[in-house]
Amino acid sequence: MVAGGAAAQETEVSTPVIPGFWDPKRRVERPPAGSVPVIRFLTTDDFPPFSFLNEEGRLTGFNVDLTRAICDELGIRCTIQAREWDDLLRVLREGDADAIVAGIAVTADARQELDFSDIYMRSPGRFVVRADGEAFDPTAEGLSGKTLAVVARSAHEAYLAAFFPEVGRKLYPTPEAARAALKSGEADAHFGDGMQLSFWLQSEAAGGCCVFAGGPYMESRFFGEGMAIAVPRGAVDLKQAIDSALSSLYEKGVFAELYLRSFPVGFF
Repeated sequence: MVAGGAAAQETEVSTPVIPGFWDPKRRVERPPAGSVPVIRFLTTDDFPPFSFLNEEGRLTGFNVDLTRAICDELGIRCTIQAREWDDLLRVLREGDADAIVAGIAVTADARQELDFSDIYMRSPGRFVVRADGEAFDPTAEGLSGKTLAVVARSAHEAYLAAFFPEVGRKLYPTPEAARAALKSGEADAHFGDGMQLSFWLQSEAAGGCCVFAGGPYMESRFFGEGMAIAVPRGAVDLKQAIDSALSSLYEKGVFAELYLRSFPVGFF
């Protein structure tokens, strides 16, 4: 599934598309006042740009900013504590925290123990091409005769096999190798993780070689459901409070500000 449309080859810097995961017609009512007096969030400190320690040793990142914005919107007191990944669920189970904002995968197994907020971020598949190359649409027809780099045994290879079976693919062992092939001209296009690619495009390693082409692909069967805040199963008021805040932050433009702050090269 492809979301949105874009020019075949973005040779100029354009205004980033702000992703929206909330139905504007849906209204999430907040729980009764006082039912959620405080939220104790857990995260990690080794997951940039979502949660990490800055040069001053202060916890920061998109997830951290988002949780603070949620609490400001709800007008309640919150804490956010960094723990090791392997400790997150244990601390939540023991009742020493209320929610985890750390990219826990939304799966059927996880839902046996956890409830999840609305999705607030996804990482779509994206095509990238050389900025100085001949413009072409990253479609089955446009990719005909082109060399398409993709990481072997990845979700992105599986997606191409399912939806672009007629397009030839050159397999590489790592994302770095596939991106290097595109930069050097060994490949005409690369299909990979949009979020990772957004950071690569602005890096010294890319050297301004390449740009996104086409729109984002967000088939959950291959690329996952996305990121959500995990809460204990049955925490209805807490989930409802978080969902209402997320929807409001998007409507007010706060989510857009946080997204642009953490992701200056948008990947949608």
